[in-house]
Amino acid sequence: MERPTDTTNLALVVVDMINTYEHEDAELLVPSARRVVPVLAELIGRAREAGVPVVYANDNFGLWRSHQGELVDTALAGPHADLIEPIMPDDESLFVVKARHSVFYETPLSYLLWRLGVGHVVLSGQVTEQCILYSALDAHIRHLQVTVPRDAVACIHPHLESAALEMMERNMGARVATAKEIDFS
Repeated sequence: MERPTDTTNLALVVVDMINTYEHEDAELLVPSARRVVPVLAELIGRAREAGVPVVYANDNFGLWRSHQGELVDTALAGPHADLIEPIMPDDESLFVVKARHSVFYETPLSYLLWRLGVGHVVLSGQVTEQCILYSALDAHIRHLQVTVPRDAVACIHPHLESAALEMMERNMGARVATAKEIDFS
């Protein structure tokens, strides 16, 4: 499978934001997610307006029978529905269920991006020092360009987030910017 040579074709990947926040470290993650959601909602809106594919890549909460509808419904029934509602998938959104940290690990995302002609992913969501970092590495080894909007990713540990963003920039050639600096046109 050959990667697209036109790296200007973007996709916005929203990682693990459909979440119940009923897990270990949730109390550390929720304040960061609360700061990120308005920025991410605006970023998703701009991507949709520009016709850029928005792909949600989400954990399955260990429910191996789960699908997009069930995951969204479960998250909306949880204690932090206010963090889900502004960033929910719409009818045009694409959705990939993942089981591990990277959005690429044993998911169809690589093939989906290839079919869409995407050569550049904008990774947003949570957790910066875990799933975003590992996904950026997997995107890099797949010869995709990576941008990470630092204000549209949530963390558990701010000091590890800073290190992860620096690693993505230095080791993977990722562009770390603000959400407003991302041009979807």
